[in-house]
Amino acid sequence: MTTRASDVLFGIETFGDLPLHDSGEPMSHAAALRQVVEEAALADTVGIDAVALGEHHRSDFAISSPEMVLAAIAQRTDHVTLGSAVTVLSSDDPVRVFQRFATLDAVSNGRAEVILGRGSFTESFPLFGYDLADYEVLFEEKLELFAQLLTERPVTWSGTTRSSLQDADVYPKTDSGSLTTWVGVGGSPESVIRTARHGFRLMLAIIGGDPVRFAPYIDLYRRATEKFETSAHPVGIHSHGFIAATDQEARDSYYPGYKTMRDRIGAERGWPPMTRAQFDAEVAHGSLYVGSPESVAAKMAVTIDTLGAGRFDLVYTGGGAMPASSRMRAVELFGTQVIPRVRERLAGGTAS
Repeated sequence: MTTRASDVLFGIETFGDLPLHDSGEPMSHAAALRQVVEEAALADTVGIDAVALGEHHRSDFAISSPEMVLAAIAQRTDHVTLGSAVTVLSSDDPVRVFQRFATLDAVSNGRAEVILGRGSFTESFPLFGYDLADYEVLFEEKLELFAQLLTERPVTWSGTTRSSLQDADVYPKTDSGSLTTWVGVGGSPESVIRTARHGFRLMLAIIGGDPVRFAPYIDLYRRATEKFETSAHPVGIHSHGFIAATDQEARDSYYPGYKTMRDRIGAERGWPPMTRAQFDAEVAHGSLYVGSPESVAAKMAVTIDTLGAGRFDLVYTGGGAMPASSRMRAVELFGTQVIPRVRERLAGGTAS
């Protein structure tokens, strides 16, 4: 599937990482949430297509209820699509997730979408009373139920992870009769096939290594949709990055917070600490899009062109530890300088 340059969409994503005040002190969770709203409002004015917010339940991230923040953003914006990245469906209730996003769709005049996922963090499971031993079945069953809810007709369903439903009609309905739904996948073939079976859109989390290694997953998705006779939607990519006036400024600004976040997660998962050399190598050859507008655009265009992606979301707030003003500038540069350059390269056939 070939995607025309004019059809490629670009989004920004954040987990609500805590930025710094001008004094150098970290913002409170409340201030960080307000800052996310400001960044999204700016995105709406500079040509960015989508804003997506992650769900976490830990001290280093402020956003635990993406749809609440998205509803606030809806009142400050007119154009951007508003979604989650991701909603951890395994530890939530599919009926309530549908209701919340249908409500968001109403107050945003049809701009809501949801990206569902199992969650790369697991803190929500004990918090909401779920057993990690049920990790797989929770997502499988709840995704099946959510697929039925999307028909916006009465649902009859039974499973092992929640009470059964018999001809249950769920409200509110959307005006369009359709809520755009993605599934976030980190590299599991089974997850790709599951996404295709339900006819959902695929959002690939490419957060390390050469992006080209994900090409087989995109091919698998397209072949699976053919087998299941479902729709093969353009595939989205989610990767980390940051933009500043120069490559050096971008790297120096982004590295401290990214290393802190990466090492904190690594300590939980048994990874060794990240070095500056490893970071620079990931920027040069991997899936970190950190640099000047020209450098980021060139690398992003190659990834989109090589993988045939239809959407690219930049996670621009990796770990916080940078001034809020720098984040605002990164959003502005992404919209006004990176996206036009990527489109130009793709349209001119100069991506590679």
